[in-house]
Amino acid sequence: MKTATPLPAVLVQTLWNIHPPMVLGAALYAAMMLFFILGIFVDDRYISGAPTWLKPAKFAFSSLIYTLTLVWMLGFVKGRPRFVRIIGWTSGLALLTELVIIPVQAWRGTTSHFNISTPLNADLFYLMGMAILVLWVTHLVITLLVLFQRLDQPDVALSLRFGLVITLIGMSVGILMTTPLGTLLASGQGVTPIPFPHGMSGAHSIGVPDGGPGLPVLGWSTTGGDLRVGHFVGLHALQVLPLLAWLITRTPRLKVRQRVQLVWTFGLGYLALTLTLTWQALRAQPLLAPDLLTLSVLAGLGVLVGGATFLITRPVRALQAA
Repeated sequence: MKTATPLPAVLVQTLWNIHPPMVLGAALYAAMMLFFILGIFVDDRYISGAPTWLKPAKFAFSSLIYTLTLVWMLGFVKGRPRFVRIIGWTSGLALLTELVIIPVQAWRGTTSHFNISTPLNADLFYLMGMAILVLWVTHLVITLLVLFQRLDQPDVALSLRFGLVITLIGMSVGILMTTPLGTLLASGQGVTPIPFPHGMSGAHSIGVPDGGPGLPVLGWSTTGGDLRVGHFVGLHALQVLPLLAWLITRTPRLKVRQRVQLVWTFGLGYLALTLTLTWQALRAQPLLAPDLLTLSVLAGLGVLVGGATFLITRPVRALQAA
């Protein structure tokens, strides 16, 4: 009797068939993540108020999840195998560049992002910036490929497109951190911008200096706005929205039209949440201390998404009750 192949092995084989180098890259990021987590416990140094190896560990984990998700999405692109290989290689090398510079700077006991305090630090930061730009461009190309790719399941296809577009927007929030644009927008919100410290070319906090009190592990500021919140939420649309679409497909009584409408609802809601969290940060508000206006916007968003979900699924519920 032939035994069934375990699901993890099937998933790995599927991803391997799409782009082997990216799967190897994901394995490397997983190993790096475990190594950096170990470093948190054996190295008692701190950088900007956080354990030295916490940031490399978080970036390795994020790169691991992003790479695996991207490989899966590239599997939906048909008829362009050579182009898919090139895009995969380019994306992987850009990620690897960032994941070399961040731990190197941690090992040196200094920050990686925004650091131009010495010629070497500046060169490494600008090199990392170029890698991020390349990653942004490759993500844009993949987004366009999937947008115009004919896919069989309309609900899943819509979730992929929403996920890719919102992740691109989440990446773009990083521009607000690396240029004076973020502080300029903050001043338009009635917030007195904090000038970049000497030797720095950017910041993720609004209204307070970087490196202050923050949430555990995540590090998001608890005293001012933090652009990393919208950046983080936007980036992970790539995983959240396809997962929601998969959960919707597991409800057999929902018709295709209803599933598509639900994906539209959750996709637009997720986009609005990403923009709202970025707007909140630009107004120098900590994530956990929103003012009445922010709370009203979030509550209104929740009511709209919840109400739309109820209206879309109500006919199904009525049939079940009958």
